[in-house]
Amino acid sequence: MSKIIKFNYNNRELHKIAMDIRIKVFVDEQKVPLEMEEEFEKECTHFLIYYRRKPIGTSRYRRTNKGIKFERFAILKDMRGKGLGRDIIRYMLTDVYHYQQRIYLNAQVTAVDYYKKAGFVITGAKFDEAGIDHYPMEYINQNNLNKALEKAICRR
Repeated sequence: MSKIIKFNYNNRELHKIAMDIRIKVFVDEQKVPLEMEEEFEKECTHFLIYYRRKPIGTSRYRRTNKGIKFERFAILKDMRGKGLGRDIIRYMLTDVYHYQQRIYLNAQVTAVDYYKKAGFVITGAKFDEAGIDHYPMEYINQNNLNKALEKAICRR
């Protein structure tokens, strides 16, 4: 069973735990520069996911002039494939629902299918960030998609 905690930068204890996970995943595993992990920290809403009372993953979002940007999804290597990333995405989507704004992210190529299953679609060309190929993606609310499809079908 997983437990997700929402927090902000001022909670130094939880922030340190999240950063330790991100450093393991992004800096150590993927060789992303540490400076990139420190960008925008103070303005983000952060999340930690616990599994069997141990912190195993983290993510964050921030509000931008383009909408709400989901970022820094990191699950410890030995905990991947258990559906815990899906849990944290659902939690975040619920948390930002009231903003009624565009939700977007930049997905590493290896994670595109994962985000597609969560309701995101590719919205642009592949690009490089920190030496890793990414695609811009946007969340498509299933209710809005169904309404649009119904209108398209009715117009035929």
